[in-house]
Amino acid sequence: MSSVINQTDDRQGAGTIELKDDTIIVVLGASGDLAKKKTFPALFGLFRNKFLPKDIRIVGYARTKMDTDEYLKRVRSYIKIPTKEIEDQLDQFCKMCTYVSGQYDQDDSFISLNKHLEEIENNRQSKEQNRVFYMALPPSVFTTVSEQLKRNCYPKSGLARIIVEKPFGKDLQSSRDLQKALEPNWKEEEIFRIDHYLGKEMVKNILILRFGNEFFNATWNRRHIDNVQITFKEPFGTEGRGGYFDEFGIIRDVMQNRKYIQSH
Repeated sequence: MSSVINQTDDRQGAGTIELKDDTIIVVLGASGDLAKKKTFPALFGLFRNKFLPKDIRIVGYARTKMDTDEYLKRVRSYIKIPTKEIEDQLDQFCKMCTYVSGQYDQDDSFISLNKHLEEIENNRQSKEQNRVFYMALPPSVFTTVSEQLKRNCYPKSGLARIIVEKPFGKDLQSSRDLQKALEPNWKEEEIFRIDHYLGKEMVKNILILRFGNEFFNATWNRRHIDNVQITFKEPFGTEGRGGYFDEFGIIRDVMQNRKYIQSH
């Protein structure tokens, strides 16, 4: 096994990411806004469509003190279940999920997390410790958490991946500082930097829509288009995210990255 997350080619040659068997996905910040609105619904979508490999486990980690039953109740509340079939699938999905509470800056907390991961691996007699750490966290704790993960939860065998959600810093200097902080502990091939919004199908395929469509290709240019307006509408406000927006603001959150990239 060469990698926890393996790069494979699809029929279009664009490349897809494939998780290996027996992987544990650790969602750090599991009780937060991002995990609620994006991470767990996305994981359930992968499960429903049979894109997750066999024997995968999902472990939530956050500061919120709650038992696994309360955690699973929250996971269920994050996901819409319009049919009985989806409800049954959600029951199966929840059987894969467990929870550990702890601080983001304490060795004891991450030692407890590692013990929980080892229990899962020992119970299923895994040959390797394949772990994916998904940081659904504010950037202010990225460095501390990445150091704790490397010191206390990095697998002894098998491989690890760390997934860092945007924003990767709030400006050029903080982005460089964060990169320097990650470098001593994580190899470049172990780090995935993502923006969940730019992963939306329509956003990813704008160029294909533009150049792969004969009608658009002939008319989508400065001679025929007066202006381009990008509308960003959400049915909710900043509830529960005040601390984050106080530090970064809406311009840094969406305009300098998502909207700028989309407009180009």
